[in-house]
Amino acid sequence: MTNRGPGQVASRPRTMHVRRRPPQTPAWWRDLTGVLCWTSVLIVAALWVSGRGLQTLLNGPADLFTSLGRLSGLVAADLLLVQVFLMARVPMIERSYGQDELARRHRLTGFWSFNLLLAHIALILGGYTLRDHNNLLRETWTVVTTYGGMLLALAATAALVVVVVTSVRLARRALRYESWHLLHLYAYVGVGLSIPHEIWTGADFTSSRLAQVYWWSAYGVAAGAIVVYRLMLPIWRTLRHGLTVREVIYEAPGVVTVSLGGRGLHRMPVRAGQYFVFRFLDGQGWSRGNPYSLSASPAPDRLRVTAKAAGDGSSRLARLRPGTRVAVEGPYGRLTAERRVTDRVAMFACGIGITPLRALLEELDYRRGDAVLVYRAHSEADLVFRDELEQLARRRGITVHYVLGPRLRGRASWLPEGAGSWSDAAAVRKLVPEISQYDVFVCGPDRWMDAACAAVTAAGLPAGQLHQERFSW
Repeated sequence: MTNRGPGQVASRPRTMHVRRRPPQTPAWWRDLTGVLCWTSVLIVAALWVSGRGLQTLLNGPADLFTSLGRLSGLVAADLLLVQVFLMARVPMIERSYGQDELARRHRLTGFWSFNLLLAHIALILGGYTLRDHNNLLRETWTVVTTYGGMLLALAATAALVVVVVTSVRLARRALRYESWHLLHLYAYVGVGLSIPHEIWTGADFTSSRLAQVYWWSAYGVAAGAIVVYRLMLPIWRTLRHGLTVREVIYEAPGVVTVSLGGRGLHRMPVRAGQYFVFRFLDGQGWSRGNPYSLSASPAPDRLRVTAKAAGDGSSRLARLRPGTRVAVEGPYGRLTAERRVTDRVAMFACGIGITPLRALLEELDYRRGDAVLVYRAHSEADLVFRDELEQLARRRGITVHYVLGPRLRGRASWLPEGAGSWSDAAAVRKLVPEISQYDVFVCGPDRWMDAACAAVTAAGLPAGQLHQERFSW
C-alpha cells in the first residue's frame, strides 16, 4: 500500500492505449422503452374491460367499488413490475436513460403503484362490506383469513410499505446506504408474495386465459431481467476479468484512490465518466456493493476509482490490501463523450465530484484551449488530483480555475463565501466566456449541482448542452 500524507497527490504517468469504443446508443431505444411501459398499462386496462369491468360499474355501489378496486389493483401490480424492470440494469434501458433519471422514474412509478395498491385495498374491502352487509372490521378479518393467498398478500403489502417509507427523502438521509439498499430489496419480496393472491383469488387472472398469458409473461420478463442482468452478467464479468486491488493511495483528507488490475478490460464496454458497483471480497460485509465512478480513463489492464469516506463501504477502501479480489457490476451511467454536441467542453466539479470529470478530461477529444475546468473545494488541502490535473492541463491546454472557500451562506449558490458579491451566472460568464458554445458537464453534491446547473443555464447555456448525472440514492 502506498501511504501519502494529507493533501499530497501522487504523480502517476499514464500510457495511452487504443480501446474498442462502445457502440453509440440508438435514440429509438429510449422511445421504445417508454412505449412498452405505457403499452403494458393499456393492456391491463383492456383486460379489465374485457372482463366486464365497465359493465359492473353500473350494478350498484358494491360492484362499483369492487370493479374499481380490481382496476387499481391490476394497474398497481403492472406498475410494480415496470418499476422492477426499469431498475434491472437492462443495457438498453440503462444506456438510454442513465441511472439518475431511471432512479427518479423508478421512484415516481413506485409511489403511483403503492397509492393504487392502497386504493385497491380500500375499494375492494368497501365493495365486499357493502355486498355482504357487514361491518368493515369484520369483513377485513374474513377476507384476510379465508380468501386464498391473502395472508401472503398482507405480508407483501408490509414489505412494500417498508420500501416506500425508506424511499422518502427524510428517511433516506437518516439511513446508511448499505441499510437502505438492503431494505429496498424487500420490493422483490413484495412482488413474489403477491403472486399467489393474484393466481388464487384474482378474478381477472382466474377467468381469462388471455390475462393469464399476459401476467405470467410479465412476471417472467421481470424475473428474467433480474436474473440475467443483476446476477448472471455481473458474475460472468467478474470471472472473466479477474479484478484485484493493486494499490491504495491517500489523495486528500478522507479521500482514497484504489487502482484495480484485471484481464482483457479493453473488451469491457466502459467509458470515462461511468461507474461500477464494486464488492471487495475482503471479509465481513463483502456482499454489500457500493457505486464508485472511474477517476481515470480506463486502460486495457487497469481501472481506477476514487471515493471520499462517507459510509461503511467507502470507509473500507482505506483498509484494502493489494491482491484483494473484486466483484463488479457495470459499467453504468451516461455522463460520457456520447452526449457531446459541440467541440468545446467545460467541467464544473465540487469535492469528490471531480472523479468522473477528471477521467473525461483525459479521454475526451478537444483542441488546446477548448477545455475549461472549474473546481470548487473548501480549501487547497481538499483539492483531489491537483498535480495530475495541472499536468493534464499543461499537456492538453486546459484552463483550470480553483474556486476555494467555505460554503456561501444565505443563498443557494455554487460559489464560496468570498464570492458573495458575484451573482452565480455572472461568475460562470467570467470563468467560461461564450459558455453557449460549450458542452458543460457538472458533478458534485446534489444541492451544489442544483445551483451550478441553474447558474450555467442563466448564463446562456442551451439545455441540450448541459450534462449531469447524480449518484445520490
